[in-house]
Amino acid sequence: MNLRSKLRAQGACLTLTLIAAGVANGAGPDALIEEVVVVASSSIQARLGDTGSSSVLLAEEIRNIGATHINETLARVPGVWISRGSGQEHLSAIRSAVYTGAGACGEFSYLENGIPLRPAGFCNINNLFEANTEQAQAIEVWRGPASAVLGGNALHGAINVVTPVPEGLGFSIEGGPYDFYRTQAWGGVERGDHQIGASFVTTSSNGYRDETGYEQQKLHIAHLTEVGGWAMRNSLTATNLNQETGGFVPGFEAYDDGDLRDTNPNPEAYRDAWSLRASSQLTKDAWVLKPYLRRSQMRFLQHFLPGQPLEENEQTSVGLIAERSYEFDSVGFVAGTHIEYMTGALREFQAEPTAGSAFIVATRPSGLHYDYDVDSLMAAAYYNLTKDFTERTRLIHSLRLEHLAYDYDNHHLVGNTRDDGSNCGFGGCLYTRPASRDDSFTNVGVRFGFETDFGDDVLYGAISTGFRPPQATELYRLRGGQVVADLDSEELSSVEVGYKTPFLQVAMFYEQTRNLILRDADAFNISNGKTDTFGFEIEGSIEFGTHTLSVATTFARHRYAFDRLATGRETIEDGNEIDTAPRWLGNIRWRTDVSESLSSEFELSMIGEHYVNAANTAEYDGHHVLHWRGQYQVSDNLVTYVRLVNVLDERYADRADFAFGSYRYFPAMPRQLYLGLRYDLQ
Repeated sequence: MNLRSKLRAQGACLTLTLIAAGVANGAGPDALIEEVVVVASSSIQARLGDTGSSSVLLAEEIRNIGATHINETLARVPGVWISRGSGQEHLSAIRSAVYTGAGACGEFSYLENGIPLRPAGFCNINNLFEANTEQAQAIEVWRGPASAVLGGNALHGAINVVTPVPEGLGFSIEGGPYDFYRTQAWGGVERGDHQIGASFVTTSSNGYRDETGYEQQKLHIAHLTEVGGWAMRNSLTATNLNQETGGFVPGFEAYDDGDLRDTNPNPEAYRDAWSLRASSQLTKDAWVLKPYLRRSQMRFLQHFLPGQPLEENEQTSVGLIAERSYEFDSVGFVAGTHIEYMTGALREFQAEPTAGSAFIVATRPSGLHYDYDVDSLMAAAYYNLTKDFTERTRLIHSLRLEHLAYDYDNHHLVGNTRDDGSNCGFGGCLYTRPASRDDSFTNVGVRFGFETDFGDDVLYGAISTGFRPPQATELYRLRGGQVVADLDSEELSSVEVGYKTPFLQVAMFYEQTRNLILRDADAFNISNGKTDTFGFEIEGSIEFGTHTLSVATTFARHRYAFDRLATGRETIEDGNEIDTAPRWLGNIRWRTDVSESLSSEFELSMIGEHYVNAANTAEYDGHHVLHWRGQYQVSDNLVTYVRLVNVLDERYADRADFAFGSYRYFPAMPRQLYLGLRYDLQ
């Protein structure tokens, strides 16, 4: 059996799973058979099964979307809103509000080939710009808690980017407004028992708003071979981003003001970041081993803070995931372990004096604010069990025990003094450095569920829990004189029922979060918040001859279940809706295959009205935005395409907020026309 055949054999067990998920997203079974070769062993869908809500976007659809930002791709997944920031920045929501703050990235798990992009406790809120989503073989989204299988941070859900193994040679070029240019290239070769593929994308833009240009490069190299009977897949991913960052534009409905919407109040802001990840996946019989190594660095000006301090952070981490599967008559059992070590550092320095009121000037001094190292060790053991209860019904059970330990070493003065040791006025400096210390967190994630087959349809139900330990920045970058952040891990409990057909998925869910981490009115990091969420999701597609109608929509109510005076003197009351949590999210697409060579797609993306502050006194009306994409197959090798984004030139906000007594926005771009071609020798 040659290498290619062995890889197909490994993927065979996933074919039905991915067909069920992919067809509901408009992909046909024939397209999925080829995709499963490289998707199989990297898929979280295979590990999580049908007992829950998931979506899979495959390579062809990702290419056709042609996203200039990840929010354009994931807008067609129900329950998901990737709120677009400046350049490639973003905030995420999966069956949740859009969370902000130092540890908000910990609410979700972002993975590449089933391996987290960042180490436990050292996440990046903009983590998806470190993944090559533009050239992905597949993007999987799991909605709802997945900690029982994927561990900490999979509290509300997970996004997994499956990387490609290109064959042949090809390239694409495209251009658009505001000096947008993007070039992609890919190629691969097979020699004996070795197959090597590489994919590269480089993007540049001057930005719609003043001083908001960026340049970005992403490279992925894949190597397939066989060593001693082990099928091996080696991966290397490198990314780089240099961007000028835009700040909020203040003023009520400033996004609708022709004089304001393209301005940038913070032309000095920037973000420079790079990442490097290397991993292997070795498969033999019932064993799967995944060793990996990660490295990243980032520098960015915190323009959203008075004084605009510069943050520099870096991490190096190494880990191993090992799994062994067993089959016992009507029982399938997978046991695994995951161990990871990380060493990281953070430094925050403010070069210039703070401007503003006497209080702000006195409490936010210039100089060194934070300088610390933190090492972490994460160890987990888990299992997944499937039991055939009847001929049609399976029982599902998953459990994961995870321990995360931090070793924090402060290199600066302890307390909330200036960096020369002198005290600030008005009760002390805002920035507080705790003394060096150790912290640890032990969590358990559990899932119980069932699946019942009705021909090609599946009825399922699940009770699940999720968790996410406090992030290092929540524990050690303190404010307001807080000496120790006595935080607990956030926990989420979920009940979900759903029904899946080859063309439709429907789900209802209730979730309750405990120990929500937030910053209170004294600038203390606390973890005594609670939230409740109830909602339903619909995702499906139907064909009418040469036309295909696809729908993804979500209705959910996200509410606070506690009272608190929060940072910025915002009043949280029990029963208030969580800010930046639209009740409605929707996406409708109408695709027409005019001929074998010509296709057209209209897409309507919708964000419902929502509150933009915790007190529920300020609102954003939401928006409906229409896009169009067309594609013409000139020859077997050449494709030309056009995208008209925001067809009706709608004036809206990518993100709306209310802070410091005023509305503020990230205005969205006006109508945009993109033209491109793709040449593929495969």
